[in-house]
Amino acid sequence: MKKRSNLQRLLSYAGNRKPLTYISWVLSAASALTSLLPFWYIWKILDEVISVAPDFDKAKNITHYGWLAVLFAVLTIFVYICGLMCSHLSAFRIATNIRIALTKHITTLPLGKIEEFGSGKLRRTISETSGAAEGYLAHQLPDKAKAIASIIGLLAMDFFFDWRLGLLSLVPVLIGFIIMMSSMAGPSLQKSMTEYQNALAEMSNEAVEYVRGIPVVKTFGQSVFSFKKFKSTIDNYEKWTTDYTLNMRIPMTLYTLAINSIFAFLIIGAFWFSHGNITGDFLLDMLFYIIITPVITVVLTKIMYMNENEMMVKDAIDRIDSVLNMESLTDPAKPSHPADNSVELRGVTFSYDGTKNALSDISLKISAGQTAAFVGPSGGGKSTLASIVARFFDPQQGKVLVGGVDVKDIGKEELMNTVSFVFQNSKLIKASILDNARLGKPNATEAEVMQALKAAQCMDIIEKFPNGINTMIGSEGVYLSGGEVQRIAIARAVLKNSPIIILDEATAFADPDNEAKVQAAFNELARGKTVIMIAHRLSTVVNADRIFVLREGKLAENGTFDELLKNGGTFANMWHEYQRSIEWKVEKEAEAL
Repeated sequence: MKKRSNLQRLLSYAGNRKPLTYISWVLSAASALTSLLPFWYIWKILDEVISVAPDFDKAKNITHYGWLAVLFAVLTIFVYICGLMCSHLSAFRIATNIRIALTKHITTLPLGKIEEFGSGKLRRTISETSGAAEGYLAHQLPDKAKAIASIIGLLAMDFFFDWRLGLLSLVPVLIGFIIMMSSMAGPSLQKSMTEYQNALAEMSNEAVEYVRGIPVVKTFGQSVFSFKKFKSTIDNYEKWTTDYTLNMRIPMTLYTLAINSIFAFLIIGAFWFSHGNITGDFLLDMLFYIIITPVITVVLTKIMYMNENEMMVKDAIDRIDSVLNMESLTDPAKPSHPADNSVELRGVTFSYDGTKNALSDISLKISAGQTAAFVGPSGGGKSTLASIVARFFDPQQGKVLVGGVDVKDIGKEELMNTVSFVFQNSKLIKASILDNARLGKPNATEAEVMQALKAAQCMDIIEKFPNGINTMIGSEGVYLSGGEVQRIAIARAVLKNSPIIILDEATAFADPDNEAKVQAAFNELARGKTVIMIAHRLSTVVNADRIFVLREGKLAENGTFDELLKNGGTFANMWHEYQRSIEWKVEKEAEAL
């Protein structure tokens, strides 16, 4: 199958506005040709002035030629604007359809893939790359058609008046073109454009993460340099731009010198061709080439930047494709329905990058209604395992069953309604408390939302604001503490009322007062449900029905709290370390008193 060009790929999003793109090229080319006509009439004015000199009263057609020059100048502007209107209408539709296609595809992706990609990078791909395509179609393509037509028209005019001067004026143009192509053509510049966009994307991604972490920076008195990853992306971007600028210094200097030396070539040519005896006709032709020279320079400069813009658009299309080519979460043709709210993993192996396994041959079973805890050292695979259960990712090997049914055989919507996930760092949208809670059940009544907020211990939050449940959250409203945000997120899960709840260390950012309320909210949320807890604070897992200990992506041991302590394994060592840390903290507080 023949590979489609970048333009064909873009125009595939144009719909019924595709013809407008072609019309814009025709109009832009026509405007380029009409823009040369005023120069013709200026030459006619000069011709008449020189022919009657010094008796200038005999010049009868100067006003006529002047008005014709103005008329064609105005016509050029009008035709060009019409061309731009057509190109913009098509470009806006294409950019809109690209954004719609990206957004629709993102909704079909596993949530883990979206998190892996990065919110800053994803936002930039949706907005800026589609914006680059829009600018290319709306301005650069019509300008390209205009530049090509201008070159044809200029070449015709160059050889019409005096072919010797015309040929001479093209020498510096040819030199500039060779310099431009040698510095900008080939895979090296395309690679540079890709590196540039990569540097911007990484910096954007890390900037988002840094902004989210500003409260931590302020709390602990740290600086931007504590965010080494963010600083390294800034340093990388600085290094790239500096190196690229230094590499382009000599080519750009030579190019600028070449295209601005046309006038010098014409002066030398004038003395050479006339042998020092300049006639009126030769002077007239010479004046025409001097007038037309700036147009040649402008056109050549536009062509140079078009070459660079086309590479940027190619990179933008590749980035758009990088999202669209991400594999969607499969939906079964004939979905099965879970028999209950049990969870089972059979020989699950998973790797993020295809090299090192994050999970290796995990097999476990959580019966319906049980509370299970995933514990273990940091990086052991706890959050990854929970993500696999919620089908944020699909394992490379093994099966994940909910209610005795492989999650791949459960409809996406039913699986999302079956499993609720309360994240370690929950997010609220810029909307009212009512709308944020309603995300768990969009058609819920206000009474149902209030009941869920009450169950999630949120009434103190509601009561402290004059607008109550209608209080706006975010830059146009109020800001909540980490524990308060978490309780509203729990209210969302209560309203959703899923039979399986996954709690990813949801009390991590809560102060002692909020932690007690969050824990009470958890107890209400977990009533009659299967609960999977990802725990770092071991005190929260004492009453769990089953504790699974993960170490380096493997299931090290499992059992009840008492069984694991009795075994004296990994969990027992963790528990004793935890107890010693509590005793140390109590002793320090006692000394302080």
